[in-house]
Amino acid sequence: MIETKELTKRYDEFTALDSLSIRVEKGQILGFIGPNGAGKTTTIRILVGLLRPTSGSATIAGADCISDTRKIKRLVGYMPDEFGKYNNMRVSEYLDFFGAAYGIGRRKRRLRIEETLEIAGATYMKDLFVDALSRGMQQRVAIARTLMHDPEVMILDEPANGLDPQARIDMREMLLRLSDMGKTLIVTSHILPELARVCDIVAMITKGRLRAFGTLDEIMRTVQQRRTFEIQLLETAQVSDVAALVTQWMKDQQSESEVQESGTETMVRFTTKLNDRELSPLLTQLISKGQGIAQFREVTTDLEDAFLTVANETEPQTDTALKDPTRPVEAKSA
Repeated sequence: MIETKELTKRYDEFTALDSLSIRVEKGQILGFIGPNGAGKTTTIRILVGLLRPTSGSATIAGADCISDTRKIKRLVGYMPDEFGKYNNMRVSEYLDFFGAAYGIGRRKRRLRIEETLEIAGATYMKDLFVDALSRGMQQRVAIARTLMHDPEVMILDEPANGLDPQARIDMREMLLRLSDMGKTLIVTSHILPELARVCDIVAMITKGRLRAFGTLDEIMRTVQQRRTFEIQLLETAQVSDVAALVTQWMKDQQSESEVQESGTETMVRFTTKLNDRELSPLLTQLISKGQGIAQFREVTTDLEDAFLTVANETEPQTDTALKDPTRPVEAKSA
């Protein structure tokens, strides 16, 4: 449904976007992540036909984002971070205005207003003034506005920004419902735990370069530099001895590791690049030394940790670490 190939945008000596290649299938939700200035807005502006790239290509449902901008505007619905309200206008009037801007006939506009408000869970807002709505209510109306011309692709910029916890849950359920309807979504957000719950695939971009692409599990395997483990002990007196044993064992394996002691938690933490098979003898040795091990567990890395790892790296990863970002990625199971 969405595909970019070697998409590049330069401004004189500055490269805002550098050879971006991604592919999103119909009905998938792509989480588009990156710090400010990473190239997300540049990518979105090219996709919606507002900016010409320096080189490369971008298509949506087979339509060229550069040469077929009129068709792109019909295929894509864009919801910016800012609501863009008009004072003294009721919600139904607001949606009617945007429907007319898309050339939708009066009778069909009335039907679309009812349909989009129902999808967005905002039917009760129909006669309210848009400038009096709360942030959460505005976001629902913005979803309805984006759906007015029934786009196949929706690009949502920070849809959960400024929402309270319940409103974020409602937004998450709405995004999943749109995906179930066959809509293809690109969602940007700084609330990464929320994004991780809805996205089929994730693209991480910094300094204009794609740094990681794939399912959440693939992202973790690609980005994670070190694994973190916790050893929960039975007695506080064991903490120093176990920390010393882990440190020495890692030295014997010629493996770099950062070992931390926590007497208050009766715990030792350490980092390693070793896999499970390489690491299992450590647990065997600790037990053979008579140490009381209550738990030996890996600390799960989440999307936020992965993003921070990418954002803090000085050089982009090679494309081979991206596991071919133009290949189809299967949607996650419900």
